[in-house]
Amino acid sequence: MLGISIAMNSEFIAMLDYLEREKGIKREVLIEAISSALVAASKKSFSCSRDVRVDINPKSGAIRAFAKPLIVETITNPQEEITLAKAQVVDKEAQIGGSVEIEVTPRDFGRIAAQTARQAIAQRIRQIEKEMIYEEFKDRAGEIVSGTVRRFDRSDVVLDLGKFEGIMPSRERVTTEEYNIGDRIRAYVVAVENGPRGPEIILSRSHPNFIRRLFEIEVSEIADHTVELRAIAREAGFRTKIAVHSSNDKVDPVGACVGMRGARVKNIVRELNNEKVDIIRWYEDPKEFAREALKPARIRSIEVDEAAHALRISIEKEDLALAIGKRGQNARLTSRLTGWEIDIQEDRSAAQAFEQQMGGAAQQLATMLGITEDEAKSLAAGGMNSVEVVVTAEASDIDGILECGAEKAEAILAAAKNQVSAKEQAAA
Repeated sequence: MLGISIAMNSEFIAMLDYLEREKGIKREVLIEAISSALVAASKKSFSCSRDVRVDINPKSGAIRAFAKPLIVETITNPQEEITLAKAQVVDKEAQIGGSVEIEVTPRDFGRIAAQTARQAIAQRIRQIEKEMIYEEFKDRAGEIVSGTVRRFDRSDVVLDLGKFEGIMPSRERVTTEEYNIGDRIRAYVVAVENGPRGPEIILSRSHPNFIRRLFEIEVSEIADHTVELRAIAREAGFRTKIAVHSSNDKVDPVGACVGMRGARVKNIVRELNNEKVDIIRWYEDPKEFAREALKPARIRSIEVDEAAHALRISIEKEDLALAIGKRGQNARLTSRLTGWEIDIQEDRSAAQAFEQQMGGAAQQLATMLGITEDEAKSLAAGGMNSVEVVVTAEASDIDGILECGAEKAEAILAAAKNQVSAKEQAAA
C-alpha cells in the first residue's frame, strides 16, 4: 500500500482540529469535503479514474485513493478497465463485466494533496461555512444580535457576529448615526438570504421592528403579552411613535413602557442615540386614536371620511405648528400609526363667527347711517362698529377711515347722532 508522509498526516490532522474547533464544522463534514476536493484536484494522477474515492483516516490523517475499474477480457481504456487476472488478485470471485475496488494512491499524492488540493479544500470549507450560516440564522430573522464593526463595503457596514459576518446595507442604516471600525453595536436581523454569493445575514438599525424588539426585551409586560404593541411609526434617527394597549384594566400600558422614572424608555432612547420616542395609548376608534397621537395639540373637531379613509382635523391656530411638526413629521407619523390619511387644518370656527358678527354689525350700521355696506365694514374695521361709537368720533376721523370728504363725513356723523337721539327718546 502506498502511503503519505507523516508530516503530511500531521498537517491534515492539525487543519481538521483547527477547523472543527474554530469554525464549528464537524470533522466528518470536513473529511467528506477534503475527499471530494482531492478527487477533483488529483484525477489526472490516478492510474485508474473510474469511480474514484479518497479515504481519509480521521485519527491518523492517512490518505488513500481507490477506484473501481471495469473487468474486461481485453483492455481498450486503461483508465477505466482491468483484466480478469489482475482483478482476481484482489477479489477471487471477480467476473468479467463486473468491477473491483483497487487502491490507486499515486506515489506523489502527498505533494499533490499539499500543493494542488489546498485551494479546492479552502473553497469547499467556505461553502460549508456559508451553509452553516444559513442553517444557524435562517430561523433568527426578527431577532436582535450584537456585533463589532469590521469594515465598510462602500456605504454598507459589515459586522463581525462571532463565527459569521452580517451586512447592514446603506438603506438599513440610520442617517444620523456614525459607525467606526471596532464599534460594538446591536442590530435587527431583517432576513437571511440564500443568494448567488451564498447566504447573507441582512441587518438593520432603521427598521421599525428594531424598536419593537427593543421594547420586548426591555418591557417584561410586552414580553409576557400583558401589554401589546399595536402599531409603530418611525423616521429613524429622528422620531418614533408607538401605540400600546392592555386588555387588563389594572395595567397602564403607557406607564409600563415608560418604567419607573422613565428608566425603561430611557434605556431604549440611549440605544437609539437619543431618537425621540412617543408612547401613546391605542384606541380602536380612529378619532380617539388620532386625538391621542396628536397630543398635546388641542383638537377642535375631527371629521371621518370613510370612503377616502381620511380624518379631517381642525386644530387651534396656536397649536397648528405643534400638530403638523417640523417639516410635517408629526402629521406623517400620526398617519402611519393610525393607518388613516390625516388632513390637519386651522380651526376657523371662531374667526368665522366673528366675521359673521362683524358682517351683521356692518349691515345694520349701513342701514342706520345711509352708507354702503362696504363703507360700514370699513368703519367697523376701524373700530366704529356701532352708532354709539361713531357719535364719539370727529368728522375728520370718519373721513380718515373712508376718505369720503369732509361734507360726507359730517353727514354720517349727523346721521349717527340722530340715531342715538331717537334711541334715547324711545327709551324715555
